[in-house]
Amino acid sequence: MRPDFHEANRLSWNAATVAHNRHKPDQAGFLRGGGSTLFPEETGLLGTVQGKTVLHLLCNSGQDTLGIAALGAEVTGVDISDEAIAFATRLSEESGIAATFERSDVYPWLEAAVNAGRRFDTVFCSYGALCWLSDLGTFLRGVAGVLNPGGRFVCVEFHPVAMIFDEQGEPKYDYRMAEPLAWDDGIRDYVADSCGGLTPSGPVAPAEPFNNPHPCYEFQRGLGDILGAVILAGLTLREFHEYEFTNGWKPFAEMKSLPGRRWTSPDGKPSIPLMFGLVAERA
Repeated sequence: MRPDFHEANRLSWNAATVAHNRHKPDQAGFLRGGGSTLFPEETGLLGTVQGKTVLHLLCNSGQDTLGIAALGAEVTGVDISDEAIAFATRLSEESGIAATFERSDVYPWLEAAVNAGRRFDTVFCSYGALCWLSDLGTFLRGVAGVLNPGGRFVCVEFHPVAMIFDEQGEPKYDYRMAEPLAWDDGIRDYVADSCGGLTPSGPVAPAEPFNNPHPCYEFQRGLGDILGAVILAGLTLREFHEYEFTNGWKPFAEMKSLPGRRWTSPDGKPSIPLMFGLVAERA
C-alpha cells in the first residue's frame, strides 16, 4: 500500500473536483426533479436496492450515491477528497435526498469498519475507481469484510484494454505496470472534455481553462489481476460483462457518439472492450 501516493491524489482530486463541478448546472434541482447520473449498466447490476444498505466507495462528489439513495437504499459514501465529500454533503441537503458521506482514504476506513462490525448488503464502486488503489488485494479483502453474508460487490469500470492507448487511440502504455503512472499535470478537467457526456443536468457551463497544480498517480492492472483479486478475497463471481462502449467519458479524440451519453469506436475502426461490469458475492 502507498499512502504517499494516496495523499498526493487527495490534493489533486481536491483541485479537480472544484473544476469538474463548476461545469454542472443546478445539480440539486436535477436530482430533486427525479434526474439521475446512473446509467442502465449500474442499475442493472445493482438490482433492487429498496430497503438495502449500500456502501459507495470512492464516491467522488456523491451524484451517483444520491442516485442510489433515490432508489430507496440507505447509502454511505466514502471518498478521500475533502472537496468531494463537502460537495456531496451539500448536494444531499439541497436535493433533499438523504445519504451519509464520510471523508477518508478507503483503506483505513475499511479497516475501522471491519473492526467496528459495520456491515452492508452491497458495496459499489464505478468508473475510474480501481486505478487509484495501490493495493487491490487489501481493498477487496476489506470489501469482503464489510459485506453481510450473501452481500454483493458491484463494480462498473473502464476496461484495462482501453488504458493502453493514448488520446489519439495509439498504443502507448503497458497493459499492466509494476509502478504507477505519474501525471505531473494531475487530474484534468475531463468533465469539460466529455462533450456533455458527464453533465446530464444540462449543457457544460463554460469556464476558464483548468491547470491542476498537484500531480497524481494511477495504478494500471490487467483484467486477470482484477478478477484474481476478487476471487482471492473470498468473493464468488456471479456476473461479468464486457462493453464495447463507454458511459459518459470520451476516451479518445475520434469516437462515435451513441444515444444515452455513450461513446464507441468510430465507423471503420475495430471495436475493443471499453468497460466491464461485475457482481461478486460473499458466502
